[in-house]
Amino acid sequence: MTKRIALATSADHPGLHEHDLPLVDAVRAKGLDPVAVVWTDPSVDWSAYDAVLLRSVWDYHRRYDEFCEWLNVVDKAGVPVFNDSGLVRWNGDKRYLVELRERGVAIVPSQIAAGACLREVVAGLDGQEIVTKPTVGASARHTVRGVAGSAELSLAMDDLPDLVYLVQPFVPEIVTDGEWSLMFVDGEFTHAVVKRPAEGDYRVQVMFGGVATLTDPPAAVLESARETLAAAGPAPLYARVDGVVVNGRFLLMELELIEPYLFLPEFPEATEKLATAVANRL
Repeated sequence: MTKRIALATSADHPGLHEHDLPLVDAVRAKGLDPVAVVWTDPSVDWSAYDAVLLRSVWDYHRRYDEFCEWLNVVDKAGVPVFNDSGLVRWNGDKRYLVELRERGVAIVPSQIAAGACLREVVAGLDGQEIVTKPTVGASARHTVRGVAGSAELSLAMDDLPDLVYLVQPFVPEIVTDGEWSLMFVDGEFTHAVVKRPAEGDYRVQVMFGGVATLTDPPAAVLESARETLAAAGPAPLYARVDGVVVNGRFLLMELELIEPYLFLPEFPEATEKLATAVANRL
């Protein structure tokens, strides 16, 4: 029988995001039956599928407890999740960066602060330009940039919800040189882009005017990304390694293993590689 694979998506993109649509045909060409399924739909019988591939679940960070419970439901149904549900849970909270640092990965310097302690941690960085972001979050939601000790930053922090935060120095190279994103399928490098913010901004996401350019990474950047992936454990089905080069050294910003935008339209060959990897794992 043809194996059915649920392409998990959000209610905002019930038919998948348009950039993921080529993956449907590529997976079908491998003899599988791909079906876009909204992960929050309570009527879905997940046991009817042979696997779940996380794609456009871009709302998971806003409903994180519900998302983790959904993973439990899929696990209990005995249905494999790509990436593995245990890896997804680990990757869902950016505190994993501290673990990777302990495993020898160079990261952007980071401190963890519970909401009640955020101002205390920021006070210890007086005069430095910093960025705070939730450890569970995406798309720069609840992210604040400013000079520690300034009235402007203090005012901005007044509006932050009581969450756990990463506190990091602002890295100006993101603006001057851009942020790297390197894509991997089954542990093999496929392609990379450099993301640059719009003029006057520091956020590289497209909704803020950021632009990504397909670019071959320098050997040292690629090697650092490979070392990051190796430190995380067995090769995931797909991964995106985000980082910035500071003083000639690649510093990890995020390792994206849940629902990353993989820049498939920019490099269509990766769509075929991902479909092949899915079929091989089934």
